Amino acid sequence: MHPQNTPRLPAQRTAEVHHPTPITPTVAVPAPVVAVQPATVPTVASVVLPDGRIITGYAVSPVQPEPVTAKPVVSGAAVNVALGGVGFLAVCGGLLMLTTFITALTALITQLITLAAVLFGGFIAVQVLTASRHSGGTTVNIRKAVIKRNHFHR
Repeated sequence: MHPQNTPRLPAQRTAEVHHPTPITPTVAVPAPVVAVQPATVPTVASVVLPDGRIITGYAVSPVQPEPVTAKPVVSGAAVNVALGGVGFLAVCGGLLMLTTFITALTALITQLITLAAVLFGGFIAVQVLTASRHSGGTTVNIRKAVIKRNHFHR
């Protein structure tokens, strides 16, 4: 830059230097803790911090725990009676299913025997009816035959 374009500085400038002040930690002396219920709770609470700052906020009422309800005591005899009842119902249900199964099995066997009798009777009837219709077979008249020593004679 040319000397004519350079800004002129004031003759003497005073400089201010700010040095931060360190916060010295305060030694907290433990005070005895005494539980005291306040007579009234203020609507707005203010707290002064050790460095002098003040924090203001609304007071919050402490949360009351729910009252513990005592469970009724169940006697051992009542538990045993209940378990016995459940066991008895299970046994009755099992026996009912067993008798139903036995009844169904009996009905099935009866039907199978009836079917076998009908089939066997039908087979015999077919044999008898077809044997009498055969024209090439020998017809034996038992009334005229004489049985002598297990032989048929005519």
